[in-house]
Amino acid sequence: MELRPSIKGNKQRRLPYAAMLKTPMTLTPDHFTIVTDDLALTETFYQKILSLKPGPRPNFKFPGLWLYADKAPILHVVQKDELPNPRKGVLDHMAFRGQDINSLLGKLKANDIPYRIIRTPEPFNQWQVFFHDPNEAKVEVDFDGDEVIDVSITSSPSKSTS
Repeated sequence: MELRPSIKGNKQRRLPYAAMLKTPMTLTPDHFTIVTDDLALTETFYQKILSLKPGPRPNFKFPGLWLYADKAPILHVVQKDELPNPRKGVLDHMAFRGQDINSLLGKLKANDIPYRIIRTPEPFNQWQVFFHDPNEAKVEVDFDGDEVIDVSITSSPSKSTS
């Protein structure tokens, strides 16, 4: 089966699939969308833990908010009356690139949020911190492997998360 774009109502102008392959498409990550049954709790969580800030959002007919990193709306949050059960879908986790691992670890510890730290194997050199948001969405924040973890932050027992 060939997938071909069409211009509505004009079958003569369809491009053959092979022609579509000659023009590469450029993709960059834009945003994640999560659903919640507690918009205020979710907003507070991402503000406190990842320092995301609420910002402008289109006037959709459903409640929600957009959370920004700098000027980019990277996390879209949609309010639902009820979340599906089980909550986990096909997306395993969302990942962000961060700086200052100790700041994140301190926030997680101060808010009693269980987390897991992984050191990626060679040839990569990075730290990965995993935790869950209030909606049970898994969040990953990656840091340069040259950052030094303050053991006083991680020395007290922290619950592990997967």
